Amino acid sequence: MQIAPARLQEHLNKELRIIYTLHGDEPLLQQEAADQIRLAARARGYTERHVFIVAGAHFNWSEVYAAGASMSLFADKLILDLRIPSGKPGKEGGVALQQLAESTVGNDAVLLLVLLPRLDKAAKSSGWFTALEANGASVQLDPVERAALSAWIAQRLGQQQQRVREGEEGQSSLQFFADRVEGNLLAAHQEIQKLGLLYPQGELSLAQIEQAVLNVARYDVFKLGEAVLAGQHLRVQRMMDGLRAEGVAEVLVHYTLAEDIRSLKRVKDAVSAGRSLPQVLREQRVWGHRERLFERVLPQLTPAVLNRLLQSAHQVDGIVKGMKLPAWPADNWQALLRLALMLSKVCGPR
Repeated sequence: MQIAPARLQEHLNKELRIIYTLHGDEPLLQQEAADQIRLAARARGYTERHVFIVAGAHFNWSEVYAAGASMSLFADKLILDLRIPSGKPGKEGGVALQQLAESTVGNDAVLLLVLLPRLDKAAKSSGWFTALEANGASVQLDPVERAALSAWIAQRLGQQQQRVREGEEGQSSLQFFADRVEGNLLAAHQEIQKLGLLYPQGELSLAQIEQAVLNVARYDVFKLGEAVLAGQHLRVQRMMDGLRAEGVAEVLVHYTLAEDIRSLKRVKDAVSAGRSLPQVLREQRVWGHRERLFERVLPQLTPAVLNRLLQSAHQVDGIVKGMKLPAWPADNWQALLRLALMLSKVCGPR
């Protein structure tokens, strides 16, 4: 059984399954979902809790079995809290998880809570994961994307009876807030709580938010490519500054930009040769949000533009590796920023 994160509390109000599997790379959302489940379980008599962190190939699964079996000797019910940070329980662990999932059928003395990172398709198709999902419920906790972050902030403010002003000022407030916390949802949560402590319930002005909210954004180099393809010039500049401050390797930033240019060129050439765009995108492993971005920008990119971008990427590769070119900035990050903005400008909405 799969449950959407937004429906989890509604589900817990109606029933409590004996297995819950939470998977995703957003620590705040996973922590909140796990807290919801534990609170509902405690209300139903699950007062004991054993926590196991599965780390390394030599984890002792017999301790987990023993903890679950020992509950037959006591009146209290038990929450068996299993955390697998790698998302890979291994061969022995996979067998153990299947056995645990099957042993809970008809036995409500133990509630199994499994916490995992984001899983790939192979992991979701594994025997141990399908056994957990078939005998209980799973919740996939995806990160809040930048486009949805302002709405998420507004919703969280509403939970503490606060709101931004109507109209343009309110939108500017949410935009400012989102820019300061992008990529760091836990910090966003903390900044929202801070606003609840600093100001009374009701309306918040832009000045109040600007004064209170710190710049705690964290940027993902792979999200940089999405911002560039979306033509978000100011966001690209902020992300480049943030990546530089965080000490991200220059070669990784260059690879991300150059690979997007190469992929655009390969797809454009294939489509010009008469091939189907969806098929070519699949072959180039372009899907999800990037697929939609490619579909939008490809019609406005000419072969000449792509050739110039490819040549520029080649030149910046040399700069990052120590070469000096008269037409380019001597600073590696300035050269990377120029390349990013060149691509961003030709990909921007027309």
